[in-house]
Amino acid sequence: MNHLHQHADELRAAARHFGRRRFLTVTGAAAALAFATQLPAAGAAAAAELDGRRLTEDPFTLGVASGDPLPGSVLLWTRLAPHPFEPGGGLPAARVSVHWELARDERFTGIVRRGRATAHPEFGHTVHVEVEHLDADREFFYRFRVGGWASPVGRTRTAPAPWARTSALKLAAVSCQAYHDGYFTAYRHLADEDVDLVLHLGDYLYEYAVNATGGARAHTDRTLPAVFNRETITLEDYRLRYGLYKSDPDLRAAHAAHPFVVTWDDHETENNYAGGTPENGVPPEEFLLRRAAAYRAYWEHQPLRAPQRPEGPDMRLYRRLRFGSLAQFDILDTRQYRSDQAYGDGWQVPGPESENPARTMTGAAQERWLLDGWGASRARWNVVPQQVVFAERRDRPTADFKLSMDSWDGYPASRQRLLAGAEAAGVENLMVLTGDVHVGYGLDLKADFRDPASRTVGTEIVATSITSGKDGADRPANYDRLMQANPHLRFFNGRRGYVTVALGTEAARADFRTVPYVTTPGAPVTTAASFVTEAGDPGLTPA
Repeated sequence: MNHLHQHADELRAAARHFGRRRFLTVTGAAAALAFATQLPAAGAAAAAELDGRRLTEDPFTLGVASGDPLPGSVLLWTRLAPHPFEPGGGLPAARVSVHWELARDERFTGIVRRGRATAHPEFGHTVHVEVEHLDADREFFYRFRVGGWASPVGRTRTAPAPWARTSALKLAAVSCQAYHDGYFTAYRHLADEDVDLVLHLGDYLYEYAVNATGGARAHTDRTLPAVFNRETITLEDYRLRYGLYKSDPDLRAAHAAHPFVVTWDDHETENNYAGGTPENGVPPEEFLLRRAAAYRAYWEHQPLRAPQRPEGPDMRLYRRLRFGSLAQFDILDTRQYRSDQAYGDGWQVPGPESENPARTMTGAAQERWLLDGWGASRARWNVVPQQVVFAERRDRPTADFKLSMDSWDGYPASRQRLLAGAEAAGVENLMVLTGDVHVGYGLDLKADFRDPASRTVGTEIVATSITSGKDGADRPANYDRLMQANPHLRFFNGRRGYVTVALGTEAARADFRTVPYVTTPGAPVTTAASFVTEAGDPGLTPA
C-alpha cells in the first residue's frame, strides 16, 4: 500500500477512536487532518472571496521569500497576515486574489512575468507561485500586490542550465534559530553577503513556549501574546509560531535577499522525534496528528514547490537540485524515516543496538534515491545538505568514549552504506553540510573513523546556529576533549553565525562567520576561520 495512503488511513482510524476528553486536546491537529489530505474546495463550495481593496492594514507583515531555483523557474512565496499574532493572521476564512510581478530590475521597469494567485484560507493564506519559462542563470526581482498594498521587493535567481560550464557558486548554510535564545543578527549580515543561495539545515523554529518578553531577547518595547507561551501542538499553534519567527526583520531581510533551499530537523515538529516515534510517550496516533499539523505549517510557510506539499503526516522533502556542471545538491530528510534512537537516545557507549545493520537514518527509499543520484551525477561537487553530524564524534579521547545516538554515530551502518555508495559511484568531491549542534565544525570524512591514517573521502562543514545556545564561546568547555578525541576534526567554534562556501572548479573555500553575542542586538560579524578543500583531494586545510 502507498505509505501516504496508509498513514492517512491510520490517522482517520485514530481520530474516530479518540475519546472526547482526549480528542479535545488535539482538536486543532485533528482539524488540520480534516484538510491535510485535501485541496481547497472548488466551485460553489469554495470559501467566499475577500476583496483585497477592503484591507485597511498591511497584509505583508511576514515579508517575501523564494526558493529551490531551477534553470527555467523560480518559486515565490508570501503570506497575507495583517495580524500574524492572531489566529487566522487577522483575516477571515475567505480566499484573496494576489497579484505578482517578476522583473529584471529592482525598479520593475523590465517586467518579464506577471500573474495572479489565490491565497486560500485552507493554506493559512500563504501563496506559492512557480514562475516558469525563464532564462537560466539570471537574477530577478519580485513583489506581490493586494488591493492598495505592495509587498517588500525580493531578489532571486534561476539556476544555470544543466549543461552550463559553471565555474563558481557561493552558498551560505544556516541552522537552529530559537527566537527565545536571542536576536537574528547573523541574518542581517547574511542579507548583505554576495551569495547565490542559502541552505537552511533545520530547526527553523522551536516548539517550546516563548514568554511575554521573548526569553533572552528581553523585549522592553513589546509584550508577546500568551498564545506563544505554550508548546506548539496544533496547526494553529505552528502557524502562529511561524508568524512570530517571520515577524523578525533580520530573517525577513535574508529571505528577501537570497533564494532559500530548506530542510527540517526535529524542532519544526518536536525535539528528537524519530519517524513516527515521539520524544515522549504519547500514543503514536496522537503524535502523527501533531506531525500532520507541523508538516502542513512547515510547507505553508516555506518557499517550497508543489511536490513537497504534505499529505497527512507525510511529506516528500528530500529532493535534488543541480547548478550546471559545478554542483549537485542532494537535500536529505533524516527525521521522517529514521529508526528510533538506540539505547534511549542521548550520548551512549556504542554497542550491538546502535551498530545493528538494519538501522537506517534515511529509510530504504531515500537511501536508494541518493545512491542512484550519485551514480548518475556528472557534477564537480556533490553536496549533501542535511541535519545531524555525519562524521564520527567521540566525546572524550579515552576508550570509554560515548557517541550521540541522535546523530549518524547512532546509525553507523547507514553511514557506511552511503560512504561505500559514494565510492562505488566514483564521487570524488563529496561535501556534507550539517546543522543541529549549535557550533561550527570542519571535519574530514574518513574511510574508517577508527583509523586516523585511513583515506579521507570527503569533507563535512557544520554551520553553527543563528541563535540557539545564546551567545556561546569561541572555545566551548569541551573544546580540548573533542579536538583530542577526533583527529579528523579540523575546526571547532561555539559562537553563533553562519558559514559561506564558495565552490570553484579547482577548490572550495569555507568561511565560518560568527557574531560575538546575540542576547543583545547589533553585533558585528567576523570570519573566525577559513578552510580550503582541493577538488580531487578531499580534506580541509587552513586557507
